[in-house]
Amino acid sequence: MSTAENEQSLKDEIARLKIQLESKADSNPQSTSSAQQTLPISSSSSHALLLLSDSALPLGSFAFSSGLESYLAHHPSRTPPPIQPFLSLALQTLATTTLPYLLAAYRDPASLQELDDTLDACILCHVTRRASTAQGRALLTVWERAFSKTVEVGNKEREILAALSAELKKAALSKTSTDAGDPEVQVLGHFAPIWAVVTRALEIPIRDSANVFLLNHAKAVLSAAVRASVIGPYQAQAVLGSGWLREEIGRLRRENWEVKIDEAGQGVPAMDLWVGRHEMLYSRIFNS
Repeated sequence: MSTAENEQSLKDEIARLKIQLESKADSNPQSTSSAQQTLPISSSSSHALLLLSDSALPLGSFAFSSGLESYLAHHPSRTPPPIQPFLSLALQTLATTTLPYLLAAYRDPASLQELDDTLDACILCHVTRRASTAQGRALLTVWERAFSKTVEVGNKEREILAALSAELKKAALSKTSTDAGDPEVQVLGHFAPIWAVVTRALEIPIRDSANVFLLNHAKAVLSAAVRASVIGPYQAQAVLGSGWLREEIGRLRRENWEVKIDEAGQGVPAMDLWVGRHEMLYSRIFNS
């Protein structure tokens, strides 16, 4: 075995041990502080984490309301309802349907294309599917044009993302992704699995990857609420900075930490109805 292969094998083993240690710490809240001391985030990882949590990250999230616009249109009262109950439902939906795929892809990056195909088959709402693939492909573009330059050549996750990008380009040219690779796997580029592999390539811990994924969704929903005149910008920041949101994200992460993709499912059925009926609105300002 060459020196390069030995180094890569050692890095993979270190990453595997880190994931196991974080999983133990997450299942035991009392050991969280000691685990964080054992696994400090490097300066490059913390920098990447800040960039991924930035609202200016060009993923197109501002174009989606995650069902909020349809929810408001179907609300019987003309007075806008409180945003917090809907935000809680939106986060619960993301955590029960999508977070297990993120965690699975982070723990096993080699299964990215298979997880992408499985997630696509499990998303029942075409509006949700469209939003997921749009943001996933946007993140892949950001990775290729910006973040990949900070990761050394030969990195396993970098190669996996490059292979996914190649499959997506082939699919765009031929309108099918069955020309190469496994003919039973269709590559579409869903957001959560790509997010997981990108954050792992950037050496962001799995817990932080899941937390920021949920936080970014909350930020997108609140941003849509501001533009829909449901709340003001200061109120949106108050919700983002509240202890309630921090505890909600932590609770949802812990509850779905060990959930397998076979056990993932829609925890809020009404959310699929709101999102699915979005295209039936007489007028709309969002894509979902």
